[in-house]
Amino acid sequence: MGRWKRWLHLADEFYKAPYRGAIAREKRDQEDLFMLLVFSELMGVPNPASYYTLELQPILLENFHDWHTRMGMEKSPLDNFRCC
Repeated sequence: MGRWKRWLHLADEFYKAPYRGAIAREKRDQEDLFMLLVFSELMGVPNPASYYTLELQPILLENFHDWHTRMGMEKSPLDNFRCC
């Protein structure tokens, strides 16, 4: 039974390996869009869901620096928030 499980694992890895990079990029893009939605109200972009996303800001603050540098902003786009 051990050989069969190992073979199934190797076959699964064989089919998934070429797509890992694409899946990771898509996950990162979705997380970037989510961060934009959460912090859009602070940057002056109207957000109809700001009431619901406001409670997520403290959770995402630790990732904020990585996000805004990846988006091409050298410094924090928020006037009253310094992360750099």
